[in-house]
Amino acid sequence: MNPDISAITERIRQRSQQRRQAFLARIQQQAEQGKTRATLACGNLAHAVAACSSDDKRRILDMTRANVAIVTAYNDMLSAHQPYQHYPDQIKQALSELGHSAQVAGGVPAMCDGITQGQPGMDMSLFSRDLIAQATAVSLSHNTFDATLLLGVCDKIAPGQIMGALSHAHLPTAFVPVGPMSSGISNDEKVKVRQGYSAGKLGRDALLEMECNAYHAPGTCTFYGTANTNQLVFEAMGLMLPGSAFVAPDSELRQALNAEAARRISAMIPGAPAYRPLSSVLDERSLVNGLVALLASGGSTNHSIHMVAVAKMAGLLITWDDINDLSEVVPLLVRMYPNGSADVNAFEQAGSVPGLMRRLAEQQLIHMDALPVFGSMADYLTRPTLQQGKLIWQAVGESQDPSVLATSGQYFQATGGTRLLTGNLGRAVVKVSAVATEYRTIEAPARIFSCQHAVEAAYQAGELNQDVVIVVRHNGPAANGMPELHKLMPILGNLQNAGHRVALVTDGRLSGASGKILAAIHVTPEALHGGTIGLLQDGDLLRIDAETGSIDCLSNLSGRAQADIDLTQQQQSWGRELFNVMRRTISSAECGATIFD
Repeated sequence: MNPDISAITERIRQRSQQRRQAFLARIQQQAEQGKTRATLACGNLAHAVAACSSDDKRRILDMTRANVAIVTAYNDMLSAHQPYQHYPDQIKQALSELGHSAQVAGGVPAMCDGITQGQPGMDMSLFSRDLIAQATAVSLSHNTFDATLLLGVCDKIAPGQIMGALSHAHLPTAFVPVGPMSSGISNDEKVKVRQGYSAGKLGRDALLEMECNAYHAPGTCTFYGTANTNQLVFEAMGLMLPGSAFVAPDSELRQALNAEAARRISAMIPGAPAYRPLSSVLDERSLVNGLVALLASGGSTNHSIHMVAVAKMAGLLITWDDINDLSEVVPLLVRMYPNGSADVNAFEQAGSVPGLMRRLAEQQLIHMDALPVFGSMADYLTRPTLQQGKLIWQAVGESQDPSVLATSGQYFQATGGTRLLTGNLGRAVVKVSAVATEYRTIEAPARIFSCQHAVEAAYQAGELNQDVVIVVRHNGPAANGMPELHKLMPILGNLQNAGHRVALVTDGRLSGASGKILAAIHVTPEALHGGTIGLLQDGDLLRIDAETGSIDCLSNLSGRAQADIDLTQQQQSWGRELFNVMRRTISSAECGATIFD
């Protein structure tokens, strides 16, 4: 094992010892109740099976059989979740053949950041993760289940589901993914049209046609954003079947994997010889494996928030320093848009997650002694295939496309895709994997804004045609839910293409769409909580150096008062008023932007 990876893992374990012991003690107490369904009163059981068929009723009331909880994020608006409509029936059929049963324990909300970009709904997006965690816990609260299957993919949904499932971590638990839609137009074409529209060279009709050609079918979006990062990272953590993350949603292989996940988890229930609870799977080794895969793939910066929050729910404490130190020793091994031109389907063809895990294992960068949901970590270096209708796994070979997944002994960058910035402006995260080396350092005057729409207006008015650091503040978790600021990327891309040196500094988010622009995001402390970012004025000289990891204001800030911006009224419409309690209690981005202690 790489000594640096071992040392970081050990310090996480040591730091978390007291919290982890309390978590495990709580889960052990739940596990000691045995098959909780057997402890329910007759009236409880009658309610639980009232709507079941006679066969299912018989199975559920037979305490020697498994009853699997399905927690689904199905809706037919989100492309990545529309395929889940038929998953419960597939799972139930596979289990019934073994004499077991499954029930849809509950549904969780599933919103799409792609739909809410720049809209009021985006202010609720990050909050939805903790709401989903609560909804998952409520779904499992009937205590009639022996295992859990999570049907969820996208940005806040899958992290929220695993956070909620950790409240019932005495149950074996796994994700059943969907896979990506087929590739539409190229990512280069997407960028070209979006930047042309921002520059006023293309009309709305051209933009809409392009977007509809890009997002055109069931499955995840094909760029390497937060949804696909969830899938890659959670597979690397051993939370789903090996090689299952990016199998196409309409394929026979996908249906076979769905049934196999159900069959396997039914053999792992409490009391069974193969019992493997979630609490045994998600530990510091699994967590570090996920972080290493995140960094090696240049994944979404949202996971610098989500992984902290997930870890907390498992009794583990990780910091941005841990992520940064891992990034120093983990090379970038994957090129997917926005880190390159290829999409996730090209990654699947090149070798997918097992191919990446093989490369990481070769360099002793992952814990091969971690305990996944299914089998051993050696199984996560294999890929599934159907041979004469039979599902088998075969060892993954060398990369089939070295431009997407680096071959043995090669890498695209010696360090990982994400870095920590520190300085007198606070602490921030920067995704360097997509930023060319010559653009990783900037020293330029600041322009201060409180929302991305104001930046757009200034750009259209011709006010930003210069070297500039765009500062968007009062967009942190406590201010307005930390919305993603995607409208800025085409604008800043146009400025950079025009020859200007530009960067972004914000206490808001950019997520997996962080592209070729130097962007210091998740700045903490946020402006609303007294962060230095709230003291800045137009013209202040800022310096960002992603190579050395620094973020500073070079102007004299002494004697300044915090900018007084009241967002209260703005947050009292479109349902945002229902989340006032979250804005008051949410932690900083560095602490997971969560309402949970």
